[in-house]
Amino acid sequence: MRRYIMRNSLPWALHAVPDQTGRVAVVTGANSGIGYVTARELARRGAHVMLACRDPERGQAALARMQGEVPGAHLELRRVDLGSLASIQEFAAGWDRGRLDLLVNNAGVAMVPYALTADGFESQFGINHLGTFALTGLLLPHLLAAPDPRVVTVSSEGQRFASFDLENLNAERGYRTAFAYVQSKRANLYFAVELQRRADAAGLKLRSMAVAPGLTRTNVLTGGANSGRGRLYATLTRLLVRVAFRPTPEGAKTSLYAATMPDLPGGSYIVPDGLLQLRGEPTRRTRERAIRDTATATHLWHLSERLTGVTYALSAATTTTRLP
Repeated sequence: MRRYIMRNSLPWALHAVPDQTGRVAVVTGANSGIGYVTARELARRGAHVMLACRDPERGQAALARMQGEVPGAHLELRRVDLGSLASIQEFAAGWDRGRLDLLVNNAGVAMVPYALTADGFESQFGINHLGTFALTGLLLPHLLAAPDPRVVTVSSEGQRFASFDLENLNAERGYRTAFAYVQSKRANLYFAVELQRRADAAGLKLRSMAVAPGLTRTNVLTGGANSGRGRLYATLTRLLVRVAFRPTPEGAKTSLYAATMPDLPGGSYIVPDGLLQLRGEPTRRTRERAIRDTATATHLWHLSERLTGVTYALSAATTTTRLP
């Protein structure tokens, strides 16, 4: 029987995160859930962490809470809405921290009713993939100014079940909530691995990783666009999350592992080592079919450049922007 996962022999704890002193990190969606824990633990280990959040009020509350939990932490809050290319461009244009050592693309939406972003994209594809693609591209010059830059993109174990339809990425031929979600998470994996291929081809030092957190207790199924789906939905979903999903810090392990382990090669896909990647310790999965699907990844890359107007000029270590 072939083994598809390289398993760890011992549990990996949050206190195993190496010293991060001197690193500058951006964590999107850091006001709650996995993003909050990721930002907090990076700050606890000495990184200067920017909480990049859509809602200033919720972001400010998260910042205050984190400062209480990690006294003396180097933290700041800035607004970015991944559902708006204008907001992403404003965030990138306002960057004044010099180099950027780590970008954690954590923010996203899950299983939401049909809606459009500010730029007219189906929201799960537009926020989870296109927003991530645009933000990473516009921050690329600052990443490449760092001595050992990393990009960590949060995908999902659900991507394994995606039937990736290049003709229906933006709900052109109809919308099915679960289908759109897992497809957007497959797009995250394609993006992370293709970014590494292009960085390698250009001889750049950038390391791009993808992660799947496993079943994790967050508000992604009940907050945001899902908050208006009714009392029955909210009650049943909260019960399911409480019974079947694991604590949030467990889900943040794969992001922290990918962001901080010194010898991890670029292009790694970090997942829980348990059944169906639903729970367990962080481990590197090497035989995921999507990792080897270069044709689809390339097609998606070119489409993403066209839709967002963000072109990665990796050979010149710069990124240009063309408004669509």
